[in-house]
Amino acid sequence: MIQDIRPERYDNHYVEQLPDPEDWLLVYRGGDVLCKIVEGKITYPKVREISQEHMDITYLFSISQEHFFLLKNELKKEPEGYTWEKPAVFRQVSPRYLGFAGITGQQLDSWYRSNQFCGGCGSPMVPDHKERMVRCESCGNLVYPKICPGVIVAVTDKNRLLLTKYANRPGTVNYALVAGFTEIGETLEETVQREVMEEVGLKVKNIRYYKSQPWSFSSTLLCGFYCEVDGSTDIRLDTEELAVAQWFEREEIPLEDDGISLTREMIHQFKTGKQ
Repeated sequence: MIQDIRPERYDNHYVEQLPDPEDWLLVYRGGDVLCKIVEGKITYPKVREISQEHMDITYLFSISQEHFFLLKNELKKEPEGYTWEKPAVFRQVSPRYLGFAGITGQQLDSWYRSNQFCGGCGSPMVPDHKERMVRCESCGNLVYPKICPGVIVAVTDKNRLLLTKYANRPGTVNYALVAGFTEIGETLEETVQREVMEEVGLKVKNIRYYKSQPWSFSSTLLCGFYCEVDGSTDIRLDTEELAVAQWFEREEIPLEDDGISLTREMIHQFKTGKQ
């Protein structure tokens, strides 16, 4: 999956520090990232390549011995050879650890931009010096990076797996699994039951946790579950959420593992008889 970057090691421990000239500088504009892609390989500017007055830079994380910083203010001029790319590029580039760095940095950039002012009193927020957090000096409000828990659900019926396609997403050709965000006061298992009932009208049982995945594209921590249909297998489709929901025999499942998403890995696990 996208976070599997071994032998490199991701370290998100926040330590306030100044950048070195050879450290990576992640720069975003409207969600797009400033980068250079040559034959599928991605690089970002080094700190020394960005020259502008009053740069607002903050430490993000390290991967092995490489440090990544974020430019928080607007870039006045792009360094030569770099272009703005959509976040989808992170799913395709190599080396994988730089793709993972790019999308993780984009999640933090979005959080910083969304929390420049206090949601309680409207005063400017200031960064904390000891941990990844911003605080309001007027009312004491503390805000940490946003992580939204959600579920990916593989609904099975003996040798069959339920695959879906989202509604209102032009150009979507690949199948997916039932998915949704956890609501306030709800356990993950209750989210599984509710989302399956809402989207396809099925009751489920024997809910089993598989594994999780940080999915920075939507600031989500995805939790994967397998479960079995409890009773009728007749689908009642929520057409506002889904365009298609269809049962597939194990040997007829049309997708392979893409090495990126928890969804595709779970589908592949069932297809190959490992679940």
